[in-house]
Amino acid sequence: MTDAATAIRMPVEKIAPDAIRLERTLDAPIEKVWRYLTEADLRRQWFMGGTDARADGEFELLVDHDNLSEDDDVAYPESYAEFKGATWTERVMRFDPPHLLETTFQGGKNGVVTYELSPDGERTRLVLTHSGIVSPVGAQDFGSGWNSHLTVLEERLAGRGVKDFWALHAQSREAVARALA
Repeated sequence: MTDAATAIRMPVEKIAPDAIRLERTLDAPIEKVWRYLTEADLRRQWFMGGTDARADGEFELLVDHDNLSEDDDVAYPESYAEFKGATWTERVMRFDPPHLLETTFQGGKNGVVTYELSPDGERTRLVLTHSGIVSPVGAQDFGSGWNSHLTVLEERLAGRGVKDFWALHAQSREAVARALA
């Protein structure tokens, strides 16, 4: 298991007033990473479950972060508890396996998320861009969320877990605030 204090590796970059970008090099081949983005059973291990993302279609994202922590007794913070169990219907806008996935976010109310994958030997470079953010919490909140979720993805692909997702998220908020300052 990863200690949240050591898991914050890369900050977020604000690339426009309504857009952020994060990059990771993941210890897995591109086809495996693609499956973790598009298959709901794998996606729920690092982000949100729901239904599979497919070309030219809609899919659901189910907010349930209980399965992101290795510890069983990690409670949702009050500020996020209202989202637990929410389901968002997303639209796949671009789908080019295993290199590009672009979808709406929060039912299209908070922009578009683009996942770009490229091979890096036996590893995969992931560039995540979230644009069209209209939420008043903006880059700070979405940046810390994506930073936390991508850290969980890194750990899952490496065969490890995260002890306490919400502790990781709190530390990610601090790291992202510094990066965006």
